[in-house]
Amino acid sequence: MKTILAFSLLALVQTAATAQTPAPAKPRPATAAKPAASSPAGCSKLPVISPKVPALPAGLPCFKPLYTIIATPPFKLLDVSPMEDPKLSEALKIQGPEVITLSYVDTKIGAGALAIPRKWYTIKYTGYLVDGTEFDSSAKHPDLGGTFSFQQGPQPSTGQRMVVIGMDTGLDGMRIGGKRRIFIPWELAYGQDTHLSIPGKSDLIFDVELVAQSDSDPTPKPPATPTPAAAPASSTTAPATAPAATTPPQPATPKP
Repeated sequence: MKTILAFSLLALVQTAATAQTPAPAKPRPATAAKPAASSPAGCSKLPVISPKVPALPAGLPCFKPLYTIIATPPFKLLDVSPMEDPKLSEALKIQGPEVITLSYVDTKIGAGALAIPRKWYTIKYTGYLVDGTEFDSSAKHPDLGGTFSFQQGPQPSTGQRMVVIGMDTGLDGMRIGGKRRIFIPWELAYGQDTHLSIPGKSDLIFDVELVAQSDSDPTPKPPATPTPAAAPASSTTAPATAPAATTPPQPATPKP
């Protein structure tokens, strides 16, 4: 009798426990995950720029990168024993990757056509060093109409660019009539070499206005010098050697 009663109580307890156990949840139909909201690109970190460089209009966004290059040194420290000093790389003077960023901020959005690669760009520009020195400006070249024209990209014949690569690629995304300030690190400018009044390893700042673009060089060509007519024959004996004509030196074309 006791055995039957104990079995009955055990069955009752199991039934109650089963009744209190929640039923497994039914799987919900899969829903498509929402795409993560794209966050704007971070602001570029620039060196300290002298207040002598003209201030930008208030309310502009920060400088953004057009692109970033990570230059990794050709050496790596591998297979380091855990018994070595963690600061071994410092003792060996091994430096980390070098980050090179071409940065810009648009000060005016143009209303004209979008700049197309390989076209001839006509620009107005003023160039500064970070210490505020103005080293060049298209306004200083009235003989060229106060503008400067160059063909974007490497030249087919030489593979060289007509301007420093930071300027050559720094107009991407601009429209005709637009204005932009470009920060060019020295690696994308004149490198370690001194160029005219620009010391080696100089970061450059350019204020640029994209005036126009065209399929061919818009720079006005100098008028052709007319060939003088041959002098009529004369009985007067001419000197055996005429003095050579001297040509005045031509001004150098500015090259941002």
